[in-house]
Parts: sequence; structure tokens; C-alpha cells
Amino acid sequence: MTVDTCDNPASSGDGSNPLLADWSKQPFHMAPFADIQTQHFEPALEEGMKRQLEDLQAIVDNEETPSFKNVIETYDQSGSLLDKVGSVYGNLCSSMNTDDLQKVQTKMSPILSKHRSKTYMLPGLFDKVNAIYEQRNDLSLNPEQLRLVERIHMDFKRAGAHFDGEQQEEYASIKAELATLTTQFQQNIMKDESTYEMVVTSKDLEGCPTSLVEAAKQAAAERNKTGDDEHVITLSRSLVEPFLMYCPNRALRQEAWEAWTNRGQLSPERDNISIGKKILQLRQRQAALHGYSSFAAYQCVDRMAKTPEAVMELLENVWERAKVSANEEREALEAYVKEHKLDLGDSASIEPWDWRFVAEKVRKEKYDFDESVLKPYLSLDAVRASMFDVSNKLFGLEYIPRKDIQAYHPDVDVFEVRKNGELVAIFLHDNYARPFKGSGAWMSEFRSQTKNLAAGVDKMEGIPIVCNNNNLAKASGATLLSFDDSTTLFHEFGHGHHGMLSDATYSRLASTSVLTDFVELPSQLMEHWFEEESVLQDFAKHHETNESVPKELLAKLKEAKSFNQGFETIEYTACALMDMALHSQSDYSDESFDLVEFEKAELERLGMPQGIIMRHRPAHFAHLFATEMYAAGYYVYLWAEVLDADAYGAFVEAGNIFDKETAEKARKFIYSAGNTMAPDELFRQFRGRDPDISYMLKKKGLVKN
Repeated sequence: MTVDTCDNPASSGDGSNPLLADWSKQPFHMAPFADIQTQHFEPALEEGMKRQLEDLQAIVDNEETPSFKNVIETYDQSGSLLDKVGSVYGNLCSSMNTDDLQKVQTKMSPILSKHRSKTYMLPGLFDKVNAIYEQRNDLSLNPEQLRLVERIHMDFKRAGAHFDGEQQEEYASIKAELATLTTQFQQNIMKDESTYEMVVTSKDLEGCPTSLVEAAKQAAAERNKTGDDEHVITLSRSLVEPFLMYCPNRALRQEAWEAWTNRGQLSPERDNISIGKKILQLRQRQAALHGYSSFAAYQCVDRMAKTPEAVMELLENVWERAKVSANEEREALEAYVKEHKLDLGDSASIEPWDWRFVAEKVRKEKYDFDESVLKPYLSLDAVRASMFDVSNKLFGLEYIPRKDIQAYHPDVDVFEVRKNGELVAIFLHDNYARPFKGSGAWMSEFRSQTKNLAAGVDKMEGIPIVCNNNNLAKASGATLLSFDDSTTLFHEFGHGHHGMLSDATYSRLASTSVLTDFVELPSQLMEHWFEEESVLQDFAKHHETNESVPKELLAKLKEAKSFNQGFETIEYTACALMDMALHSQSDYSDESFDLVEFEKAELERLGMPQGIIMRHRPAHFAHLFATEMYAAGYYVYLWAEVLDADAYGAFVEAGNIFDKETAEKARKFIYSAGNTMAPDELFRQFRGRDPDISYMLKKKGLVKN
């Protein structure tokens, strides 16, 4: 794909815009990535918005008696062009967001937001939706159709369709301003991550594993640092975390840590603290218009948790247990420092830039386990092969490489996914960190599964195109992964299965369009298979000798797995607690609320253990401030961990981690059902009962087995 701009905007009506052209001659009706340029997006999005409003107006103007088919089913089909164009645009804004595309994104974000508001507030449309909703129990609808009516009706209500005209205007303005601010928040993080670099030498990296040294050298080359002894540490998690774990130079660790934990505020012109506060103010007004005292209360209503109090009960249960574990871990680290006379400067305790470094030494001494010894067995190719094998054994999926298909970047691998010869999905794997790509890891879709296609539309349009995005440090040779990086690949692959195995009739209920505290169950459940010794034994092969990973090393890995769990649980849970606290306030005025001071005061109130900070601090907490989905919802990973630990227990109790009957139930009720049924009922259908928290507590080592 090229993203160069030209002086004349691409035509939106003469066929010269590839986003508006017929894609049926492309493989699997994929986007013609090679032809798409940045200037194509704005006119294509404008045309998509225009056609969607025409689709919706046709529903309003239909003089037939409102019915499920001519209102709800037709509404589910509407906006197909905008969906198609928007999916390409949205994906590239995350993974190829060049300076030129960022300009388009900044301009279009409020326009697209106002359009979304208009689709819900179109005069006469909600009246028809509401009419079907009011008589839903008398229409002989099947359970999925009934669920669709209820979900679409809720969508309209939560978008303010029932407000009076003045309130609708205010609500649309709030949503548009939020779209602008969340876009800026994400772009600021991306700018900090793409521009920051810490140049180090071979001497600085003495004692670091070869894989880290090679990755730092590759990062230097990508940033045009071509000196013989120039290496670069970026703010990519897969590079900076190993640096903090292995670099013996404390001053450099501190420098890297301070940059990493201050993303979003490394430059005065990128002030995400101010943006975050404004977002909180607008969300509070949004919640107030709906009659809620806080944004947290508004968000939780449409989640499994239902109330902030239910969320806090879970978080506080884990928090207090984790604090005990984390403080014990810190004492062990301090004892090691004292015994081995490590130089921590003037500090009387472990500082955050010391924790990973000392913890790795303690783990190596206590368990004789060195993560760097495991890495050569975890090449990207080996881990992906294990993913595909697990997928095949569980669900019968086969992955066929399509090197002949060009995606949006040369690093993206394309696979067609089949079951018993039948096409199920297209899978894109975008694994490496690069400039203009968002940080972290995520699953996205270029096309979602549906069976509700308009008359005459090719069925290929209902086959999902799923993408897994990661940010691995690319090496000049084999890319070697940490155990955590490998687990992340499995996690995103679980999300991928949620999209690839989706079997809903309607778009609105398909794939990952589920309640937020259920969406992490498919992903976190998939992680369990990578932790199984039998899977590692089969696929963890040395990237040079092809020898299997030694059983003794796997035994040490298993023994060391619970090590540092207190630290990791605190890192995460502090974020979830901070999220709920931030979104539970009722006053964000300048006189009453300072985001920086609030962070300090809340961590002090919680009793944050010394030497640990939140995994995501406010200025780069993209889950909260670059999207609404996880706002007052970061807890969902822990909520889903209760579900996934219990769900995997079903496989363990079956006596076979690939048990066919259990796998089929998992496919039916976890991976394929989407939002066709309430999530708590889906879990009961799979497990035969409500979830049991004890599985999760045991997994984390927070209770005695």
C-alpha cells in the first residue's frame, strides 16, 4: 500500500477511487491495498456515510407496517459501504498511521462521530425500532431475533435516540468532541513511541541476551543509526521490558523506565494529562444526560457486572491478596540485593526500574530458570506453528499460506482458513513493531461474519477477514520471543477465533460484538494451551539446531511460573482500580480535580506496594482514553480470568486438553455464539453452572492448592 498524498483529491464517483470500486475480482473480495492512497479515504468515507443515511431513510419512508424484516433485519444490513471502507480506514489508522493519514483521521473523527449520532437520531427511525421492541414478544421471533431486537433497541437508547431535540444536539456534540480528543490522545502516544530512542553501546548491553542485543541493533538500523556500535532501545514493550530485565547499568534502566512510563507527556505539545481530564468531564456529562451519577455506573449497566460495586468486590478481593504476595516478593528481592551486594545507589528499597532486573536474578537463583535460555526455542515461526496446531486439534481449522496475496504492509502474512475443505475465514498476521503502528497487541477485522446479506450479494461478503496485530522486536534472523510474548500471540489468536468461528445470522450479534467483560474469555482461554508441556514439547524447537526444548527446562519453567505473580497482579489490578475510581467521580472541575494529584492520592489510599507502578499510567492509558470500550472497564481482563480459568478446568477435568466433546461445546458457546445469547447464559450452557472464582485464585497462586 502507498500512502503518498497528491494535490488533487481522488474522485468519489468516477471509479478512480479503489475504495469505491468493485472488489469482487480481488482475492476473497479483500481490499485492493496496492492501489489505496491516503487521499482516497475522505471521499470514500463521505460516500459511505451518504449511502448509509439513504439506507436508513428508506426504512423510515417504507409505508408498510413495521416488521422485524423491514425494520430490524434491514437495519442490520444497512451501511455496507461505510462498513467496508471504514474497516480499512480504521485498521490502517491503528497499524499504518502515517503523518498524512493522521491528518485525515484528525479531520474525519468528529465528522464520523456526528454521522453515527445522526444515524441513531434520524427522525422516525427510532419510532420504528421502538415499535418492534414493544411488540417483540408477540412476533414469534426465534431467540436470536429477539436478542437482536433488544440489542439494537439498547444501542439506540444509549446513543440518545429517546432524548428531546436539545439534548440530542448536546449529546452529538459531546460524542464528536470525545472522538477528536480520543484520536489526539492515541496519536500523542504513537508520536512519543515512534520518536523516542535511547542509543546505547555494546558495553551498555553487556550481560544482556543475544536476542536483545540483536533486536536493539535491528531497531538502530530501522532508525538510520548505522554506526558499528550503535544500538537503540525504543518504547516498544517487547524491547524495553527485556532491557529493564537484563541491563546491568542502573542509570540506563532508570532513563528507559522514565521515558516508558511517561509516554503521552514526553513533550509539552503532547499533553495527554489535559486531554484525559477533558475526556473525563465530557463522559460525566454524557452519563448525566442518561440519568446516571457517574460514567462508571452508565458503563456497567451494559456489562455482566451490572454495577461498579460488583466490579469493586472482585478487584478488592484480588488486590488485598496480591498486596501480601507482592510485599513478600519485594522482601525476597531486597534480601538478594543485600546478600549479593548489588549497587542500588542511595535507594533503601527496590525502585521500579530495579524490580525486573533483580527479580530475574532471584528467579534464576531460586528456580535455576533463565528466560534467555528458553528464548531460542520460541521463534515466531515455532510459536505460530503451535498456534495453528492447537487450532486444528480443537476446531479442525487448517491454515494455508497465501504468499501471493499482498496485504497493507510487506510484514503482514496472509492465510486462508479452511475446515474440511470449506473456507471459514481469511487470517492476517501483522507481528512486528514499526513506526506509525500503535503499541500493544490487538485483534481487528477487515470484514465481520454475517449471514444477513442483501439480495444478490455474494456470500463471500459474509466470510470474516480477521487480523492479529503484535509489536514484536524484529530481528535480522529468527525473531525470538519471550514466554510472555508467546502467550500474547495465543491471546490475540483467541480473539481471532472469536471472529473466525463466528456463526451468527446478524452482523450486530456476530464475532466480538459481545459485552466487554465477556470479550476477553475467548482470548484468555486460548492462552492455557501454550502453557501445556505437551504443546511446548512438540513445537518449541531450537531455531538453529531444531532440537526440542529440554524437559528439564520446561520443568523449571513450570516451577517458576508462579514467581512474581504478586508483582504482575498488582501492576494490572492497580490500573483497573484506578480506572473505576477515575470514572466514579461526579466533579471534574478545575477547582476539584487534578489528574496527576488524583493518581498519587488514589495509589496512596490503595497502599500501592513500594517498587511497583501501574502497568498503564493515565497519560498513556489508551484503554481508557483512546477508546470508550474499556473505559470503566479495564477490570474485564480479571473478570474474564475468572471465566477462562474455570472454562479450562472443563478440559482438565475431561482428562484431555483436546477433548472433542468439550472443544465442541467451547466452539458453540464461547467462540461461535457471538452476542446471540446473554453471556452469563452462554457460560452456563458450556459449564453447566455459574463460574467459580477459586480456579482463578489458584492459577494466580493467591490461595493454597
